[in-house]
Amino acid sequence: MNSATEAFVAHRNLLFTVAYEMLGSAADAEDVLQETWLRWVGVDLGTVRDQRAFLVRITTRQALIGLRTLRRRKESYVGPWLPEPLLTAPDVAEDIELAESVSMAMLLVLETLGPTERAVFVLREVFDLAYDEIAEAVDKTPAAIRQIAHRARAHVAARRPRGAVSPGEAQNALDAFRRAVDSGDLQRLLDVLAPDVVLLGDGGGVVQAVTAPVVGADEVAPLVAGLARFGAAASLQPAHINGHPALILRLDGQIDTVLAIRIDDGLITGLYAVRNPEKLSRVEHETSMSR
Repeated sequence: MNSATEAFVAHRNLLFTVAYEMLGSAADAEDVLQETWLRWVGVDLGTVRDQRAFLVRITTRQALIGLRTLRRRKESYVGPWLPEPLLTAPDVAEDIELAESVSMAMLLVLETLGPTERAVFVLREVFDLAYDEIAEAVDKTPAAIRQIAHRARAHVAARRPRGAVSPGEAQNALDAFRRAVDSGDLQRLLDVLAPDVVLLGDGGGVVQAVTAPVVGADEVAPLVAGLARFGAAASLQPAHINGHPALILRLDGQIDTVLAIRIDDGLITGLYAVRNPEKLSRVEHETSMSR
């Protein structure tokens, strides 16, 4: 293995995580990594002072190109667009900052940022890159990067989940939710759902799913309770999705839906149901991520 390959392999999980956090799509993140590799093998390594920073810079630039392409695809997407869920290893959950940054809830917050703001926020807040390194990656001055980082931080702070949720709290809420769904008991569901809970479904026009956000516990609970009608054909299995406890719904043994949650003040405020088959390929096997 030559030195270029060694460096790329050593940092691959980091580069994938950067691209995924910028795009919310594992398939597109893999395309970014392919483009990064093609550019990396053409670099004279003798001129590279910091291989990690250089690789992150290439990945960021390719991800920004990918973001613009993805944004056009989303304009014609049927119904809500949700991030592609990933089955993650336990070590992702143990890194609290990494787990929060790749959670479905946070990725949806990042969707509300512009491409450059998103890149700056991810590189600064998640990967702790210096302002001058970020400036090189996005072709801005360090002073401009400081301003963008400040705006992006304030924007995210106003929309991110309220207060840190421990893994234990998340698991308890999910367990209570699962028991309520299994029983089909509407009141038990209402007890774990926030009054203003929002259900988003992503079928991509390929399979049936809600095509607009469903808002309010009284509206969401009956829809979720309806899962009980599948009886023995359905099973809700716990899993770690994007660093957090979640559920995988299988029908007759086949993955049908990945259900992730957002928790605020002990109650479920967000339910994210990904049903688009094109987005379910990464929940059969663990994806490695790192900072």
